[in-house]
Amino acid sequence: MSAPIVGPGRFRVGKYDVVAEPVPYSGQMLRYTIYAGKTRIGAMVSVPSESDCRFLEKPPVVPPLKVFYVTSRPGRPKKNAKPPVTLERHSPGYREGLPSDVSLDGLEKPGITSSSQ
Repeated sequence: MSAPIVGPGRFRVGKYDVVAEPVPYSGQMLRYTIYAGKTRIGAMVSVPSESDCRFLEKPPVVPPLKVFYVTSRPGRPKKNAKPPVTLERHSPGYREGLPSDVSLDGLEKPGITSSSQ
């Protein structure tokens, strides 16, 4: 005895019309075609929820893809690049280290007073 063939069905999920039709060459699987008004917005093989229907009607914005360069090797210098330049003592990015005898224990963070703790 073979499994019974499921026939087409029609139902609503929120404001969306869903038409269930048998998948070709399959006796039990159904294809659920989703309509918003008279516009077909998509099809699924599993029973759609209202959230699925909203996603098919208005998918989220996807940022553009970043171009992948085969020649770029992030984190490594180029083959003929000059070695990195060490910062000079008076350049804007240079910070002098603290002497070993200086303690930061007595300093408070700016904007925080001892009475608010």
